[in-house]
Order: sequence, then structure tokens, then C-alpha cells
Amino acid sequence: MVTLKVNGQDHAYDGDTTVPLLWVIRDELGLTGTKFGCGKGLCGSCTVHLDGVAVRSCQMAVSEAGGKAIVTIEGLDPDGNHPVQRAWRETSAPQCGYCHAGQIMQAAALLAATPKPSDSDILTAMAGNICRCGCYQRIAEAVRLASTGV
Repeated sequence: MVTLKVNGQDHAYDGDTTVPLLWVIRDELGLTGTKFGCGKGLCGSCTVHLDGVAVRSCQMAVSEAGGKAIVTIEGLDPDGNHPVQRAWRETSAPQCGYCHAGQIMQAAALLAATPKPSDSDILTAMAGNICRCGCYQRIAEAVRLASTGV
């Protein structure tokens, strides 16, 4: 049995501990904001925070996440008012929106580690998140805006 602390709540998981964390978050806990994209950790749609660090939940076994603080998009701010979420709305960053939970989680981890990132910091941190709609300029603009505390 593994205890997962997701969005501040403990959850006991007694299934296969080699299954990716993504599927426990989505299928067992019903937190569907974290998306399946490529399944290889390359697109960033499944990004969550593990002890404050952005990780790809499709590549992390449940056993690796036990006892660590996991934050999903639903737990970033229950009202959707984290500075990154506000900046996303203000800049109209998403188009289709599929990748944006992962984008927001990656940006929030960046800003937690580097509150005033340079453009280079933003591009480097966000490079592992793919947006099929090509909203990269709006995403970078939103990250810059969020760094001001919106």
C-alpha cells in the first residue's frame, strides 16, 4: 500500500505500484485536469508538482510518489486564482486548452523557484511543454505577467 498526499489530502492506494501516477490521479482520484498526452514525458500535458518540482506524472510510478506532496492543477488554487491562472485568463493564453493545465503547472513551478525569470529562463523552463495550437508567445506573455504578481 502507498499513501499519496494529493492536494493536501492523504489517499491510500493498494493497487499496482508500478502504474504511472497519472492514471491513479485521473482514474482513482477523479482529478481529470491532469491530461494524458504522449505517454512518454515529452509533451508536458501530465505535469504535476512533486514536493514543489514539476514532474511528468506519466513517467512516474506510484511507488516513487508515495509520501511526497503531490499538487495537481485542481490543487494549485481551488478557486483558480493562482497568479499563473489569473495571467492565463488575462492574456487569453489558451486556444484549445488541452495542454494548459500542464503549461500552468510548469510555469507555477518555474515562478516558485525563480520569481523574476528572464525571457531565457521562461523559454528554457517551458520548452518541454508542447502546445499543438502554437500559443507559445501568449504562454510566455502570461508567465511574464504572472511574475509581476498580477
